[in-house]
Amino acid sequence: MTSEKKPLDLIWEVEEIAKLIGRTERQTFHLLSSGQLPAKKVGGRWVAERSKLIAFFMDDVA
Repeated sequence: MTSEKKPLDLIWEVEEIAKLIGRTERQTFHLLSSGQLPAKKVGGRWVAERSKLIAFFMDDVA
């Protein structure tokens, strides 16, 4: 059996992550740097997987 993996839908930079979660860049940077969002810093840039961010917020709602 072969398992098909979906390609990662990565969001780079605080600005783009902020747009997705509906927060200001400043608020988003605070959430990222304090480890409150599922993201990583790669080479000085923040990166997050779209599906993990959405799942993170959906878990908070449930």
